[in-house]
Amino acid sequence: MRFLVPILMLAGVASCGPVNPELAAQQCETRARAAQGPTGEIAFGVNSNTGAFTNAKIGVSSDFLQGRDPAQVYDACVLQLTGELPIRPPVLRTR
Repeated sequence: MRFLVPILMLAGVASCGPVNPELAAQQCETRARAAQGPTGEIAFGVNSNTGAFTNAKIGVSSDFLQGRDPAQVYDACVLQLTGELPIRPPVLRTR
């Protein structure tokens, strides 16, 4: 048991290495899109188990609440994950 803690600590440090730039770009685009405004989804339907059902989800990111520019959110996120500037501009939806 006493050897387990150092092994877990080393595994945690090893997992903090640099991220693939394309993977970072994809992850950071998701975060930048969330900074553009609230997100949500609504589902409704009927099935044989429960009959009629509805489901709704609403999400608001802290970047949106702080009024951060989505492009700046993207740049800062990629820099944080890779230690380098983005390899491409973000692909964000337009309103």
